[in-house]
Amino acid sequence: MMTDPISDLLTQVRNAIKAKHPKVDVPTSNTKVGIVELWKQEGFIRNYKLFRDGEKGVLRIYLKYVGKKSAIEGLKRISRPSRRVYCSYEDMPKILGGLGVAILSTSRGILTDKIAKENKVGGELLCSVW
Repeated sequence: MMTDPISDLLTQVRNAIKAKHPKVDVPTSNTKVGIVELWKQEGFIRNYKLFRDGEKGVLRIYLKYVGKKSAIEGLKRISRPSRRVYCSYEDMPKILGGLGVAILSTSRGILTDKIAKENKVGGELLCSVW
């Protein structure tokens, strides 16, 4: 039983990067697909695909490397089931001085911190990537 699917996603990607795997397969959900779509738009991964595996779906993430170094240097879960973290668009944290990206769950869907500021919408801080 999975208690925190987003943490599991981050851990599986982190482990695949350490092992220098070209891709990683994770169970799918709409939230995970939204997070991975933002990673693709921001240039942290090459691509992703959705597969049907019986009743459950599989999300295959193709990792991006620059030389021997991964495009993703770090992943951090911010809001957890035991401690939810919310912020308004005015109080948005800067990740690595603006070099990283915070991912939020908002009333307009899953957005990056930059898009949320432009749309003047706050929400739950899910994770950060740099």
